[in-house]
Amino acid sequence: MSVVLEGTAACADCLRRSWLLAALAPNLDLVWKQRSPLRDVLALPDAELIDALGGAERPRLHERRACFDVGAALRACQRAEVTPVCVHDARFPPRLRIGPGGPQLLHVAGGLCRLDVLAGDQAPAAGPAPAVAVVGTRRASADGLEMARALGRDLARAGVTVVSGMALGIDSAAHAGALEGGGATIAVLAGAAELAYPRSKAGLHRRIVQEACSVSELPPGFTPFRWCFPARNRIIAGLAELTLVVEGAERSGSLITADFAAALGREVAAVPGRATSPRTRGSNGLIRDGATVVLGGEDVLDAVLGLDRPRSTSPPSPDGRAGRLPDGQAALLDAVAGGRDTVAALAETPADAAVVLTGLADLECSGLLRRAGGGRWVVVAR
Repeated sequence: MSVVLEGTAACADCLRRSWLLAALAPNLDLVWKQRSPLRDVLALPDAELIDALGGAERPRLHERRACFDVGAALRACQRAEVTPVCVHDARFPPRLRIGPGGPQLLHVAGGLCRLDVLAGDQAPAAGPAPAVAVVGTRRASADGLEMARALGRDLARAGVTVVSGMALGIDSAAHAGALEGGGATIAVLAGAAELAYPRSKAGLHRRIVQEACSVSELPPGFTPFRWCFPARNRIIAGLAELTLVVEGAERSGSLITADFAAALGREVAAVPGRATSPRTRGSNGLIRDGATVVLGGEDVLDAVLGLDRPRSTSPPSPDGRAGRLPDGQAALLDAVAGGRDTVAALAETPADAAVVLTGLADLECSGLLRRAGGGRWVVVAR
């Protein structure tokens, strides 16, 4: 068995494995494009992986592997301010010990102590900290984004770690909600843990590293290839005891995450969406095939994780609050909830537009509505 290096949380073999995956990244991309089972390929030992994928570079890769510079790898981690932790260290997330094809090492941006709080053993009797993967489409609807944000917020407030991939759309909304709820979130990146991907989410990544943590099995400075995203998805599913899909198309990466979760014997759940929407065809299909239906954070906590409901500090649902609003605002709230979510759809005449805008602004100040893209408004999920 490999021995963890003194003063670190990683061994030479696992650091070398991370380097090898990066070195073979273009070749692994070809494997993914050919639809070969990625987990089977990643289960190959180092020498066999080089022989299978190295091509004309096999001799050079075998030589570089034999001369791997552990010290240089650790110095690169130090410069990037990431901490490597491998399967041979007790602090490696217990739920992520998933056998052949699973990750052997994580680079952690944000601190190993935080990862231990978010995904490690709480106590010998309690087991790993509760965690839920919240994933979904990059091209999310305004309602989907609001649902993901609310789920992230409610779960984090209840002490549940929200795991996702920091992609555009649902993933980023779930992370943002978790930060609002206290910061219980882990971002699993397809590239280096210290680099925001996509770059447009640099601000979100910075907050996650400051308040929670970002992880990757690939070394500092690595830029992702296409195969890295499904490989990342197996880590997302592995870290969580439940994978929850919020809006996923039929060929969505979120369904790959759900497949990994099911293969690991973990719970799969989905938020139902419109039957006619392509962006929810995959998530609705999961429900048809037996996935747990989730309508809010309380469903996850009660029905799936068996936890007590948190004391909610979120605004009540629109239905419960409408009776305490002035008639005009209550009618506006009901109309937006029913799908009339633009000023044009709400104003019966051009003269009504100013009144509608005032009412929408008042509901926004009350925390009941949020502005969405394209001039739309969306009801804030409780």
